[in-house]
Amino acid sequence: MTIQKITPFLWYSNDAEEAAAFYAGIFPDSRVVRKTAVTSAGSTKLVEFVLFGQPFFAMSSGGGDPFNHSVSLVVTCDSQEELDRYWDALLEGGGSPEACGWLKDRFGVSWQIIPADLIEMMADTDHVKATRVAEAMMKMIKFDAAALRAAYSGTAG
Repeated sequence: MTIQKITPFLWYSNDAEEAAAFYAGIFPDSRVVRKTAVTSAGSTKLVEFVLFGQPFFAMSSGGGDPFNHSVSLVVTCDSQEELDRYWDALLEGGGSPEACGWLKDRFGVSWQIIPADLIEMMADTDHVKATRVAEAMMKMIKFDAAALRAAYSGTAG
């Protein structure tokens, strides 16, 4: 695993190995690289893994703060099929869907599963187009990419 200057680090109370294997099974170009017991720190384990080529570290060690919406992982999807696949996979085993393309997986990590063009549509300098997309988005749980694009173009029914 290539060490990056900045690498996300996730602290789980006790599920880092299971979470890393779960995520690596969902995304292409993903794998668990190494699991290391930190014997000087009781039952603490460090897990190195890669998702879509991006390195991550995770740790299992009691006493950590629970995950919350302050930090989320964003997955940009090139098609509705891809969006549906990642959405369903991340909800598997006890995750919960949330508003505006967000979900919480069974480990408590927040994810945003979005169409690849969503940010560009919302950042459009044409305020009317951007507002239509934002208003459509606010009514959705899982994103419907075609409906968002229809709102953007003004052809939504």
